[in-house]
Amino acid sequence: MPGEKEIRSKIGSVKNMQKITSAMEKVAASKIRKAQNQMEASRPYAERIRRVIGHLAYANPDYKHPFLTEREVRRVGYIVISTDRGLCGGLNVNLFKRVIADLIKWDSQKIEVDLALVGAKAVNFFRRMGGNVVGTATHLGDKPQVNDLLGAIQIMLSEYEEGKIDRLYLVHNDFISAMSQKPEVSTLLPVSEIDLGEESLQDHWDYIYEPDAGELLDDVLMRYIESQVYRGAVENFACEMAAKMVAMKSATDNAGEIIDKLQLQYNKARQAAITQEISEIVGGAAAVSN
Repeated sequence: MPGEKEIRSKIGSVKNMQKITSAMEKVAASKIRKAQNQMEASRPYAERIRRVIGHLAYANPDYKHPFLTEREVRRVGYIVISTDRGLCGGLNVNLFKRVIADLIKWDSQKIEVDLALVGAKAVNFFRRMGGNVVGTATHLGDKPQVNDLLGAIQIMLSEYEEGKIDRLYLVHNDFISAMSQKPEVSTLLPVSEIDLGEESLQDHWDYIYEPDAGELLDDVLMRYIESQVYRGAVENFACEMAAKMVAMKSATDNAGEIIDKLQLQYNKARQAAITQEISEIVGGAAAVSN
C-alpha cells in the first residue's frame, strides 16, 4: 500500500486538475450562449439563400452555370470543419470517422479525394493519415469570419471550375442541443434542386437577369457557398463549446470520485500506521516491564 505522503501528493494533484477542469467547464458554459447566438443568426440567411439557389436550379436560363451542372464523378473534394483545440470529448473523432467512411467508399470506386481542412485538429489528423490536403485554415477563434475561410473555399471552387473535381462536400458537426451533436455531410456542388413544397408553383422557374445571367449567378452562387461554409463553422464552434462543457463536467465529477477513493485509501493507511505505532509502544512497554 502507498504511504501517506504519496497518497497526499496524489490527492493534491487531482484537486489541482479538478480546479482546472471546473474552470474550463465554466468558460465553455459562458461561451456557449454567444456561440448559439452566432449560429442562430447565421441560419435564416443560409436557409433563405439556399432556397433561392434551389429556385435557380429549377430555372432554364440561357447561361447554365457550371455550379448547377451535374457531371460524371471522377474526383471529389471535401471541406472538413473541425476544432482547433481538444478536450471536447468525441466530437472530432466522430467527425473524422464519418469522413473516413466516405473516403473508404470512394476508394472502393477508384475515385480520389481532395481535402480542404478547417481547424488544427483536422489538419493534424489527415496529414498524419496521408490524405491529399490541398488547403487549410486554422485558428478561427471564438468568432469565425468569412475572410478566414475564403482561402480553403476558393481552392476547392477553383478545382471545381477547372474540372479537377466533379463534386464538393461540406462536413461539420451539426448542433442539435447542448447534449447532442452529430456529424453532417452535405453536397455543396453541384447545387441540387430542393423540395420547394407549396412554393413550387410551376414545373420550371425562369428569370430575367440584369445585367446578365453569368455575372449575377457568379456572385449569387459565391455568396451561397460562403454562407453554407460560414454556417458550418459557427455550428461547429457551438458544438465545440457544448461538447467541451459536458466533457469538462464529466472530468470534474470523475476527479471528485478519485479524490474520495484516495481519501479513503489515505485514511486506511493512516489507521494502519497508528495501529503499528500503538503495537510498537505496547511491545516496547512489555519488554521494559519484563
